[in-house]
Amino acid sequence: MDIQLTINDIPLSVPEGMSILDAARTVNIDIPTLCYLNLHEMNMNNHIASCRVCVVEVEGRRNLAPACSTPVFSGMIVKTDTPRAIQGRRTMVELLLSDHPKSCLTCSKNLDCDLQALAADLGVRNISYEGEESEYEIDKSSLAIIRDPNKCIRCRRCETMCNEVQTVGVFSAVGRGFETVVKTAFDLPQHDTSCTFCGQCVAVCPTGALMELDQVDKVWKALSDPSRFVVVQTAPAVRVALGEGFGLEPGTIVTGKMVAALRRLGFDRVFDTDFAADVTIMEEASELVHRLKHGGRLPILTSCCPAWVKFFEHQFPDLLDIPSTCKSPHQMLGVLTKSYYAKTYGIDPQKITVVSIMPCIAKKYEAARPELGQDPVTPDVDIVITTRELARMIREAGIHFTNLKDEEFDHPLGESTGAAVIFGTTGGVLEAALRTAYEVLTGETLEKVEFEALRGMDGIKEAVIPIAGRDFRVAVTHGLGHARYILEKIQTGEAHYDAIEIMACPGGCIGGGGQPYHHGNVEILKARANAIYQEDRSKPLRKSHENPAVLALYKDFIGEPYGEMAHELLHTSYTQRKKI
Repeated sequence: MDIQLTINDIPLSVPEGMSILDAARTVNIDIPTLCYLNLHEMNMNNHIASCRVCVVEVEGRRNLAPACSTPVFSGMIVKTDTPRAIQGRRTMVELLLSDHPKSCLTCSKNLDCDLQALAADLGVRNISYEGEESEYEIDKSSLAIIRDPNKCIRCRRCETMCNEVQTVGVFSAVGRGFETVVKTAFDLPQHDTSCTFCGQCVAVCPTGALMELDQVDKVWKALSDPSRFVVVQTAPAVRVALGEGFGLEPGTIVTGKMVAALRRLGFDRVFDTDFAADVTIMEEASELVHRLKHGGRLPILTSCCPAWVKFFEHQFPDLLDIPSTCKSPHQMLGVLTKSYYAKTYGIDPQKITVVSIMPCIAKKYEAARPELGQDPVTPDVDIVITTRELARMIREAGIHFTNLKDEEFDHPLGESTGAAVIFGTTGGVLEAALRTAYEVLTGETLEKVEFEALRGMDGIKEAVIPIAGRDFRVAVTHGLGHARYILEKIQTGEAHYDAIEIMACPGGCIGGGGQPYHHGNVEILKARANAIYQEDRSKPLRKSHENPAVLALYKDFIGEPYGEMAHELLHTSYTQRKKI
């Protein structure tokens, strides 16, 4: 039922129960916010009205009303731009700034901070309120995320994302008034909690209270060391988001410029994680076929996402035997660089430094897992930086990114198919696997390679795919809350599938915690996904088992997919972890 109201003398009709903020946006009236976050596609709403910077005047109401949490009613008259409302917002921002570090110039969120931007928009030049400032220890315990409670504005976006969307339950607001702080259970260091390091808390944090562990200095140090042979690899989702860091539209494909920039930064070889994504499909499809032929446990679950892997280690230890044992693609490329490539080109593996450019913060944690290396002192991947960190390195080097001419990846670990590219978006890994599994199981050519039922931003997608006289029941989920729903149904026997793809981040890797901030705009994620599919369509080869460089890898070095050497180099195991 719609009701009539007036905002800034503009009459409008909106559904009953809508907030003033949402109603104002229907007529392009901008009301500033900090704590508010509404991601309908992710089933996420943060309407706690803690920051109060969205206050407006409502006729007949004595106090200013928070627009994000005040529902409209018939006949309501709202003013959003009165001197009283503007001064109320300015006062709230000044109060927030009075208890906020003044280190903006050196903060990693500088010029990308919502609080900083709002203070500028409101013309805050002086802070009228002086007094005690919060002082908390900075949590640097994890290998992925830095938590600085001193920069926290108690918006609780991280809490909503972690608890309601991801259902991990790491954060909670503790205390009252000035003593309120968002912290972990029992005030544990983040590394000792059930955190999956997905980075979605970082993605929604409006300040520098939550940031990825910065490893840019490590990369510069490696590049400056003449004794090191420094190799870089880039994930598929990076090439459709990196351009946003240089003013390009979301979804702009910058693969060639990215390769050129990496060469100018000084990397000895520029490889493509997509090559290893094709290898992943060779292994994962072979593993699925092996389970089908030998009565193995189904469903097989994809294992490319380290945040999802850590999630099931904590939350579903009874299901540790159903995920694929395949390492993630960037770990595979790391070990192949230090074995296959090093042997082929006569390079000492101990002198190779592998740097991964990832859309994901959890990859930093993953690279440090002790089982992901040939020995305790030789990890598969040495350093991981995010898309945001790469953009900063390019700017630091004074490279004019948009003026670069396109260049190609180095071979052979730079050759890939369209199946590998679509790893970057939700549904892509399963679709790529089906392109290969179909031909392996049927011995026939798959003419239509696009599985539309697995695409889109729905949190859970299900399909039945007929292959070789058998109906394969498959599912795709993104966001750990959706993963929990599916896994609980498997535990109870309510659902039966043959294969499931799970990605921790909304939208898959395109929405990773290390990507340029999308500020809750799902249209940005959709633009990145469309670019991923565009790059897939532009590839001459679109099935992983057709990649000639991958076939040569198996012929000359690994042997059979899912064979003895493949298990030694490309597969891993999982660990039951405490749920805290």
